[in-house]
Amino acid sequence: MYKLMCAFLWMPIVVAAEKYPDTRRVDHVDVYHGVEVADPYRWLEDDVRVSPDVADWVRRQNEVTFAYLESLPERAAIEERLTELWDVERFGVPQKVGGQYVYTKNDGLQNQSTLYIADSFDTDGEVLLDPNSWSEDGTVALGGTSFSEHGRYLAYAVAAAGSDWRTWRVMEISTRAILDDEVEWSKYSRSVSWTKDERGFFYTRYDEPSSDDQFQGLTLNQKIFYHRVGTGQAEDVLVYQRPDEPSWEFGTDVTDDGRYLIISASVGTDDRYRVLYRDLTEPYGVALDLIDNFDHDYSFAGSRGTIFYFKTSLDAPNKRLIAIDIANPAQENWKEIIPEKDEPLAWVSIVNNQLIAEYLRDAVTKISIYALSGRPVRDVEFSTIGSAYGFSGKPSDTETFYSFSSYATPPSVYRYDMKTGESQLLRRASVDFDPDDYEVKQIFYKSKDGTRVPMFITHKKNIQRDGDNPTLLYGYGGFNISLTPRYSPARIAWMERGGVYVVANLRGGGEYGENWHQAGTKLNKQNVFDDFIAAAEYLIEKGYCASDSLAIQGGSNGGLLVGAVMNQRPELFGAALAAVGVMDMLRFHRFTAGRYWVDDYGSADDPEEFDALYTYSPYHNIREGLEYPPTLITTADHDDRVVPGHSFKYTAALQRAQAGDGPTLIRIETDAGHGAGKPTSKRIQEIADQYAFVLHHLN
Repeated sequence: MYKLMCAFLWMPIVVAAEKYPDTRRVDHVDVYHGVEVADPYRWLEDDVRVSPDVADWVRRQNEVTFAYLESLPERAAIEERLTELWDVERFGVPQKVGGQYVYTKNDGLQNQSTLYIADSFDTDGEVLLDPNSWSEDGTVALGGTSFSEHGRYLAYAVAAAGSDWRTWRVMEISTRAILDDEVEWSKYSRSVSWTKDERGFFYTRYDEPSSDDQFQGLTLNQKIFYHRVGTGQAEDVLVYQRPDEPSWEFGTDVTDDGRYLIISASVGTDDRYRVLYRDLTEPYGVALDLIDNFDHDYSFAGSRGTIFYFKTSLDAPNKRLIAIDIANPAQENWKEIIPEKDEPLAWVSIVNNQLIAEYLRDAVTKISIYALSGRPVRDVEFSTIGSAYGFSGKPSDTETFYSFSSYATPPSVYRYDMKTGESQLLRRASVDFDPDDYEVKQIFYKSKDGTRVPMFITHKKNIQRDGDNPTLLYGYGGFNISLTPRYSPARIAWMERGGVYVVANLRGGGEYGENWHQAGTKLNKQNVFDDFIAAAEYLIEKGYCASDSLAIQGGSNGGLLVGAVMNQRPELFGAALAAVGVMDMLRFHRFTAGRYWVDDYGSADDPEEFDALYTYSPYHNIREGLEYPPTLITTADHDDRVVPGHSFKYTAALQRAQAGDGPTLIRIETDAGHGAGKPTSKRIQEIADQYAFVLHHLN
């Protein structure tokens, strides 16, 4: 009788195919290099804010999805526990500003973190800026900050409903007065570059788009402007533009002495930069080329007078640090400061007139300190494998700050004394769980072609490898982005229920430098999928789970990953979570930021790259009559990074094709975007829905 009751309690809730909303199919065919490609759901690409038909489809899909999710018996308890785990004070890394210290703090369940300012690094501060007061539902977020040299002003970006668009405002810090300055139509930038006299700042922006193109149109013709505090945006001075190169994007830095403006130009997502500089002491000065090609990474790291430091991939796929004296800028005069190492170099900053360099050693943070000459000084010691971030400051600072965490270690904020090399614990999140109850280990497995791939496996200690553990496998594998061990309350909630949480460091990421990245791009993209499939097979072979107790998860490029491997190996997984994924690989470059991704994916405009893309594109490779795992797709109506039409079209095709009993549902968040700035309340609700869905369908 007990077994019968358990079987009844865990009987899957079925969404019959006829219960899905009707999705109109159209007779649309594109021709790529002589190949006819049907696109029956092309109309779902239309902006939900503009098209009544798409808005109605979204409404009907959400009605089915939320009714289903609310019926899951596990959901309420999961949301309650997530809320408890999130309800903890969390602190950001302090930043020294004009003799004071600025940091973020969240009381626990605040939708947005609040910006504080204090007289000392170890005392409580007072509120400087509270984004929670900007909207009732928390959907207006702080999208970036930049302080003037001596802390007179704060420029801060306001981001609404998760959009990548930013509006910059200015606060006078001493009076807390919000000035009338308002700079609009900035995008993909979380900072501006102040001049040292604090009179104004350099920023990038686009021309104002039409209302129809605001959230879906390609972003082209970025320009650099100078804004003087106290004036209107119409008076801003155009500093640099390239109308002959509409695809170029720009970043700005002002050198430490305030004399030069550094302009970094890029054309995609690869670290490939042209570099220009302008002497700000010359009223009629022009920007001069320093690096006149896009062949390598030249990331500006700091300056000492006319000597500019750059992290570069020139003759170094793992990156190295060089110095260029603009008084003698010829390449034969360039000086190597930190040579290339076996570990990839992620970034470099200058504090206490020393170089702080972050490396990745098997996807784990390693921090090394060097003299400006490149002489090694010391390494920063950490207590366990994990991730550290921070270590910023000015060349004159003798202290810096960082945060450290791991999958089972809550974030801890430290002050680091650059003179003594000592770390002082300032704040640690007090979470209601015992880290000693959990085990974090890194293993290495072999992919299809024999490549050795690292993977982190985290779970409660002493679990049984009997194949019954609910296991969540997460991956990304793209854009040179490294997945390092970081804390998340969501992962604790998963592991508390007996779950195993796994992160695979797939090719395409940056864990082992540029060669590792390129091995997962364009014509090599199948390597990423093979790595992920091999990770799943390893977990099953070693007894962590079985196929019906294994779920896969990924977002953005990781959503593409989930869609692709589901098509290739649908029988291998018990459930799937695909978030804000790039699902139509033939048309991604026609929307918003998609044109940048050609660096990683290639383009359907190229015959050879079209063949590769068409072979794995999730939307185009769904096969009718196959049994796909239960799938929950998530996106948002204001996602102007990966437009929601990707997920809409993919969902419609998968709902039609599904031959099994597993549901195919799409959860479409309103007043939200790609993920940045999402309110705490929405994050908890979404994760509760995802976990309840997965746990209900895993064996």
